[in-house]
Amino acid sequence: MKLKILLLETRPQFLTLSVALAFLGTTIAWFDGYFDIGRALLAGIGLVLAHISVNTLNDYFDYRSGIDLMTPRTPFSGGSGILKEGLLKPSEVLWLGLVSLLLAVPIGIYFIYLHGWLLLPLLLVAGFCVILYSPLILKNYWPEWAPGVGLGVLPILGMYFAQTGSFTWHALIASVPSGFLVHNLLLLNEFPDVEADKHANRRTLPITIGGGPASVFYSAVTIMVYLWVIIWVVAGRMPVFALLALVTLPIAIRATRRAGQYRDLGKLIPGMADNVLVVLLTQIFLGIGYILATVF
Repeated sequence: MKLKILLLETRPQFLTLSVALAFLGTTIAWFDGYFDIGRALLAGIGLVLAHISVNTLNDYFDYRSGIDLMTPRTPFSGGSGILKEGLLKPSEVLWLGLVSLLLAVPIGIYFIYLHGWLLLPLLLVAGFCVILYSPLILKNYWPEWAPGVGLGVLPILGMYFAQTGSFTWHALIASVPSGFLVHNLLLLNEFPDVEADKHANRRTLPITIGGGPASVFYSAVTIMVYLWVIIWVVAGRMPVFALLALVTLPIAIRATRRAGQYRDLGKLIPGMADNVLVVLLTQIFLGIGYILATVF
């Protein structure tokens, strides 16, 4: 029973993001002539472990700050509810987060040994984003950058490096849409938590610039995802098949419209669901585009 609760505490439904990131990073490496299934799986496991650490540590700090007791839970925000219901002790959740992060460390060390120290700065920045997101980053202006970088751009680059042993401008360009997408994943999910986040002195965009401007900012970043792909395809730095990412544009438009209705939780929640679809499917279609470009 305890094992099942620990599994639920990791919020496995959200770990699909790590799988999508691992898939995309691997397909970009394959496009550039590198593919090793063993290294891809090992790096993917490390990414999932880091993501588990993010989820559980965030749950722990939200509970300790009292936010969980004030936040309306939705299918996409408000924490797991496990600590609030007393199913686990706070110390157990803290240890789950720390152990998950520690289990990811040897995987990072292995790839440093395999390919060199160039990976270390990436891992340090990622670790900074994981450990300090809730206690520090969220209390400074525009904290959404941290998930965008730490759970968007860096995982793509890390998956790429694990198989190629290098970083390239092409990999960096291809990773930016993931950064935009994960940034927006957190941003839209913050709207229902505004009052609780204020109580904890957090400075998310819906708090610092207001709901209306934050919804506009969300829409602008969404547009940038597709413009970025189009621009770099035209410039010849991304393959033409990368335009498959545009398949999700209708869902994204629907999400931006619902973001503008942030005051009505009944309308915002379907927008949050659309947002999750956009984040996952855009990266999957982009990865399929890289596969097709490799094959053809």
